[in-house]
Amino acid sequence: MMWWHWLSVIGSVAVTGPIGIVIMVWLLTGKSWRLSIIWAALYGAGMALVVASKLAFIGWGIGVASLQFAGFSGHAMRAAAVFPVLGFLLTRSLPSWQRHLGPAVGVVLSVLIALSRIYTWSHSPSEAYTGCLLGLAVAFAFIWYASAERDLTFSRMLVMLCLPVLVVAPQFKPVPTERWITKAALYLSGRDQPYTSAIWYGPRSRLR
Repeated sequence: MMWWHWLSVIGSVAVTGPIGIVIMVWLLTGKSWRLSIIWAALYGAGMALVVASKLAFIGWGIGVASLQFAGFSGHAMRAAAVFPVLGFLLTRSLPSWQRHLGPAVGVVLSVLIALSRIYTWSHSPSEAYTGCLLGLAVAFAFIWYASAERDLTFSRMLVMLCLPVLVVAPQFKPVPTERWITKAALYLSGRDQPYTSAIWYGPRSRLR
């Protein structure tokens, strides 16, 4: 269980948020203006879909009961968006076959993080899998655009900025994003109480 919990923490906002910002900073310092805009747009769109799906369920009960889907997993989406891209950037200057290793490791880590959300009873399989697929779509769309760039240069600063995040962030107090989304959903819907998965699975459900 501790293994799954650790993986779940790696997908938290405290870790993936700063890595997403580091990627943006690295692109900007490399004067890759077009890729900076593309990354911001893709990552922002992915996050917007996650938040919108959660708001829809918490505020209005909009979901798919048959699939136990109450919104995309934010952990799974963020992890699948940033780690393959991080791996792509770190291995871009390596020989041809090694360039595929970075994104592949990122994909494997992303899938494990998505599974951790299921094994820690934080999300249903459909929420974790769809969140992961959404994040991978963001990552591969960016990698497709970035692969056409010939003047991208590797910077060791990226590694130096990311490693402290991975080491220190698990010690931080979790960011209360779910609480913020719940407050926003209640405000927008005018409800006093949020919808929960108990409306589908009963009060004994451990899913959130």
